[in-house]
Amino acid sequence: MNPSPYRVHVPEHVLIDLKERLARTRWPDEIPGGEWNYGTDLTYLKELAVYWRERYDWRRHEALLNGFEQFTVPISGSTLHFIHQRGVGPRPLPLLLSHGWPGSIWEFYKLIPHLTDPGRFGGDPADAFTVVAPSLPGYTFSFQPNQPRLGIAQMAETFAELMTEVLGYPWFFAAGGDWGASITARLAYAFPDRLSGIHLTMLTVRPTGPAPADATDEERQYLAAQNDWQRDGIGYQWIQGTRPQTLAYALTDSPVGLAAWIVEKFREWSDCHGQIESRFTKDELLTNVMLYWVTGCIGASFWPYYTRRHGEWSPGELVGSGKRIDVPTAHAVFPREITRPPKSLAERVYNIVRWTPMPAGGHFAALEEPQALAGDLREFARQLRP
Repeated sequence: MNPSPYRVHVPEHVLIDLKERLARTRWPDEIPGGEWNYGTDLTYLKELAVYWRERYDWRRHEALLNGFEQFTVPISGSTLHFIHQRGVGPRPLPLLLSHGWPGSIWEFYKLIPHLTDPGRFGGDPADAFTVVAPSLPGYTFSFQPNQPRLGIAQMAETFAELMTEVLGYPWFFAAGGDWGASITARLAYAFPDRLSGIHLTMLTVRPTGPAPADATDEERQYLAAQNDWQRDGIGYQWIQGTRPQTLAYALTDSPVGLAAWIVEKFREWSDCHGQIESRFTKDELLTNVMLYWVTGCIGASFWPYYTRRHGEWSPGELVGSGKRIDVPTAHAVFPREITRPPKSLAERVYNIVRWTPMPAGGHFAALEEPQALAGDLREFARQLRP
């Protein structure tokens, strides 16, 4: 399987149709005094939609994406899109970088240059990585209508095949957040001989059953907090994990509906203290939404939630099972990440060799704090560099 070079190009008629749909938006009313309390704020979303229709320049961001070396390859019954950016240094280490939902490879547009060319930013070229950043199967440029839907374990198998059989890396580092963290954990669990180390910005270690009998007070407090979040913070998971097709009709047809569904998460899960544009520009928010819109992939992107709710593998299964992930693991603990387990609980599942509390940042660490994240990745790799 030989990868084919790829360039992003959205047909002009798709962009014209988008502007027409934005102009015809049928707006709902808003609960008095609601603002962001019950979902996406109407006033902000109207402002964002006007900017999207009148000022946002897709072609500029399309060109920015095309500044990365991109490829596609047939694998696992569909076509996988990925960035393969070579490192600038004497011996770059191969690094698989996996995004999550509702993100995309766009999350990495500021991070990848720091990783591949540290000398450009005053760092040591000896720390360079060669970065492979796939669009998850079913997401954005890895989406094709009616393609097979893959869960986390199958995505991990796909990425293992990409790295070793397609690209020829017998071993590699892997990093990710959100679903990308689960995929990375699964890679380390299923293919430990191929992984030199894994770096996670989110740790999923919530037990699938009761709390361990020997759980510490800190662990029990964390699990109780997670149960509270399960009651109030995961409405999106229930619908995406039980009726993904029903939701897909609305969000595939309405660009404003799609933006509302995605942008709310960037505000709620980031370290923005309620001011979303203190962390992300309108262009950054809209470019991520655009990757979902122009590809029509939002329905397929829900599939990992469906498989997780219906018995898919999770790192949390390993708690109390006598099994664990032995590959050296680093965790960058961003203060506004949506789940922050105590180290003692993480050590029940992972071989933690680096645990770094970060001063700022949230769920979208690569976009929020690219320099800090790159620095932690480099420090981790130095510990394990062969």
